[in-house]
Amino acid sequence: MNAFEIDTLDYTILAETASDEAAREALLDRAMGPGRKRKSSEKLRRGRRPAEGLALVARGADGRVVGTVRLWDVGFQNGGRGMLLLGPLAVDPSVKSAGIGSALMHHAVAEATRLGHRAILLVGDATYYERFGFSAEKTGRLAMPGPYERHRFLALELADGALDGANGVLKATGRKAKTVHRLARAA
Repeated sequence: MNAFEIDTLDYTILAETASDEAAREALLDRAMGPGRKRKSSEKLRRGRRPAEGLALVARGADGRVVGTVRLWDVGFQNGGRGMLLLGPLAVDPSVKSAGIGSALMHHAVAEATRLGHRAILLVGDATYYERFGFSAEKTGRLAMPGPYERHRFLALELADGALDGANGVLKATGRKAKTVHRLARAA
């Protein structure tokens, strides 16, 4: 657990819990808008659970979820063990520019490294993510399923050479989400 103080905002980065789901989804709607579920990255997340230990929230001193980041297990055509897809990273618009997004990114990269993952991929703004070491240098032979802007497809190697020779379309490899079947009651 890491605690940070930015200006007058106190917040803590913690592992996401099941009780954070509604607050996380509401935050993502506010921060990213209604089109967020149509992105190519969403195709890789749909029906899956985040990588073990890599679903994080920033919680304000009042207990409110003010930021979120999740990483997902992925692979590609010729393997790609230990690869992650980052996203979404979002901060509540009411506290944007308070350093929460950067703190979540640093924490996520450190945790992914600690847990032995080899690389993190994402689709995002290169000027924002390059401060964390991401670039398009090693994504040239990789692709996302569905439409995306190639110049926004970025990677960070956590282990030297992790993406050497990597090619193909990313595919989800993580744990499947539990499906809840609801039985209709006869009236």
